[in-house]
Parts: sequence; C-alpha cells; structure tokens
Amino acid sequence: MNKIELRNVLPQVFETTVVASDIWKKSVCFERGRHYLIEADSGKGKSTFCSYILGYRHDYSGNILIDGKDVRQFHISDWSQLRRNQVACVFQELRLFPELTAYENVDIKNRLTNHVSRKQVEAWFERLGIADKMMEKIGRMSFGQQQRVALIRALVQPFDFLLADEPISHLDDRNAQAMASLLNEEADRQGASVIATSIGKPLPMNYDFTLQL
Repeated sequence: MNKIELRNVLPQVFETTVVASDIWKKSVCFERGRHYLIEADSGKGKSTFCSYILGYRHDYSGNILIDGKDVRQFHISDWSQLRRNQVACVFQELRLFPELTAYENVDIKNRLTNHVSRKQVEAWFERLGIADKMMEKIGRMSFGQQQRVALIRALVQPFDFLLADEPISHLDDRNAQAMASLLNEEADRQGASVIATSIGKPLPMNYDFTLQL
C-alpha cells in the first residue's frame, strides 16, 4: 500500500458549514514513507478522518482512494486485510479492554498477526517505562500509561501507514519523546508513514508535511 488520496471529501456533519481546511473539500495525497502532522481544534474531525481511512465510518461526500481504488468498493475482507497488514492505529480513546492486563491487550492482537515475539513486546514495555505494569489490568492504569500500551499494540502488526490520533495528550515530555522515538524507528524499519493528529501537543518527530484540518 503506497498511497491514500482524499478527493473533495467532506463529513456530512460539515455540509452546511464553511470549512477552511487543507484536507476537507481538497485533493490531498498521503504517500508511504513520508510523515504527516494534522493540526486542528477540537471538533474539526481528527478522529473522524482516522475512522474514514480505517473504514469504520462512511458518512462523507467525495472519494477516498487507496492505491487508486475507491474504498466504497471495498468488501469486508478488504478492510480486514488493510487493518491487519497495512494500516495501524493508536486511537484517541485507546479502545483497550479494561478487564485485561496491559500485556494481554497487546498479545490478543499479536496472536492475530504473529508479527513480533514476546521478547520484543517485553522490550518495548521496558523502553516505554511500563515494564512493571505488564501484568496490571488496564482499568487500574493511568491514561498516560494506557497510551503507551496502545502504541505497543499498534506496533504488533506490519503497516504501511500508522495513524496516531492525539497519542501523547496525557504524557510528559520525556515519555512523549520515548514514544516518538520508538514509533519513528519502527516506521523507518518498515518504510512506512506516520500520520499524527494534534490539538496542540504534537508527537515530537520530524514531519514532511503539516496540514490544518
């Protein structure tokens, strides 16, 4: 997967609104191997944008193309393949299972992809400073700790693009830098792109393009 294109896309909720954006109602292309920062105020559609790319929502006008194919033509099997092998995501609301441990939340996905070893997962927990929380239930962890677990879960799959929706909103600078370093390293290893959204605290990495939503 090398290219994601949005052509004149506009969420239906904005149809009666005057929108000043680098993305909505524009032609924009996201290319594999380049990093993008999408900045926007609350309510401008950052999470909506991610949901469109992943195929969870289709309430928009215009066209979204992946490698030239309109996603409206995708079948369930196409979306399953995309989410498992091509597009990873750190969701703003995280979507972790509170009754499972931090490690179980990661392992449940890694069992589907068989992408990395347990040793690698443990090394990532150590690197992000939450090795002592691996067997802690998610519901007992702080939101910032959960954000780091969500990143590790996103990395246990192959990807061409990784969507990071406000991934460091509850982290201090040191932990934000640790997340950015790991994400950048894994993206470079796979020749992949990072598309990060921000409401004022961007993931600290080098971006090829900054867009206003």
